[in-house]
Amino acid sequence: MKSLRSLLPVVLISLCTLAFAQMGAQKSLVQSDAQKSFDTLKTLAGTWQGSITLDPTRPDVKPGTRGRITMRVTSRGNALVHEMQEADTPFDATKYDHPVTMFYVDADRLTLVHYCDAGNRPRMVGKLSPDGKKVEFDFVDLSGGNEYGHMYHAVFTIIDADHHIEDWTYMMPGDKPMHAHMDLTKAN
Repeated sequence: MKSLRSLLPVVLISLCTLAFAQMGAQKSLVQSDAQKSFDTLKTLAGTWQGSITLDPTRPDVKPGTRGRITMRVTSRGNALVHEMQEADTPFDATKYDHPVTMFYVDADRLTLVHYCDAGNRPRMVGKLSPDGKKVEFDFVDLSGGNEYGHMYHAVFTIIDADHHIEDWTYMMPGDKPMHAHMDLTKAN
């Protein structure tokens, strides 16, 4: 009887440990929509190049302009860094546009913060399309000034492992939208 009493706590602790382990395993199998969206974007890690078209056009952006996008998973897989610049320009953010965008999951939302060359930081929240090929971001709020306008909307469409499209909407002063369309192929 003494051995049964000393064995009982060990059995109970083992059963509780097993139950918690199973709950944890089941919980990890269920991914939030935000995490699914983020995992989809992380497949775009790498360097991309392609054409940029603007609507309406701007006199300082020549037709046939090419962009270079670098996307890198960082922070132990918890963040994605997106860097954008005109292709074939030196890496000098003091002379050339070089905005940086960070993606991360914040509770149950996929969040984008765009560190803009206009000196502000729009924040957007994204959702994955039902077919799993598109992540669309909607504007939430803005930190910093709005004198020169701000990014307002972004859509990432995955065509295949070596081809994706980015559509960005920039809200100019006076709430006039400017749309940038980038058709990108993997460079490395």
